[in-house]
Amino acid sequence: MVPEFSLHDRTRLRWRARRGLLENDLILTRFLDAYESRLTDADVAELTRLLELSDNELMDYLLARKEPEGDLATPAMRDLLKRLRSV
Repeated sequence: MVPEFSLHDRTRLRWRARRGLLENDLILTRFLDAYESRLTDADVAELTRLLELSDNELMDYLLARKEPEGDLATPAMRDLLKRLRSV
């Protein structure tokens, strides 16, 4: 079951998207600029999971150097990464 996210939770995404690596920061900011108002609760849940990763791990996923494995290997995560990689 996907948890419900409040407006506050969604607003916090932009703050949490600020990363130490400029490349991650640029990709995430562009993604949120394009999709923030259309994110589903499932998208927010998956993006929250991505934002829990280290900067280097996140960059590997965003630049398609690595594909999701284990508990990250879900159709929802693959869809989110496809959209993140397209911005």
